[in-house]
Amino acid sequence: MTESSTTLSKNPPGSSSAVSSSSAGSAAPDRLATDEGKISVAQGVVQKIAGMACREISGVHSMGTSPNRAFGALRERIPGSSGPNVAQGVGVEVGETQAAIDLDIVVEYGVSIADLGRSIQRNVKQSVERMTGLEVVEVNINVDDVYLPSDDDQQQETPSRVS
Repeated sequence: MTESSTTLSKNPPGSSSAVSSSSAGSAAPDRLATDEGKISVAQGVVQKIAGMACREISGVHSMGTSPNRAFGALRERIPGSSGPNVAQGVGVEVGETQAAIDLDIVVEYGVSIADLGRSIQRNVKQSVERMTGLEVVEVNINVDDVYLPSDDDQQQETPSRVS
């Protein structure tokens, strides 16, 4: 009897594939290898798809850790910038046939984090698998903050130093 094995390892950022798969005798056909050649999906592609799929879910206020969100807000204000970075708050490990995804999010106050997390996991997994053909082995969600509507009010009420 042949077995299928999957290995996930944490590699430093910018390193090559951390998700690998050997599927001797696997029942599932390899969707990324055809008679015409091999299809490979870049890490940035998976990051963008996962970021967009996460943001589609109601209750996600923003993505990324506090320093990354602050840097992203500054970058968006620079004339000629490309706008919001859809991959912000998304970490991925991509192998030949599998992907693992980590998401850093800020939730809106009052939303059930457990229900929101399951919805995000389901949507991200379906979107990435449908668009790339990769098997998503895990979607990990880190809730970094809770957005309170009063957060915006406090920022707007601070008096301007210039007139």
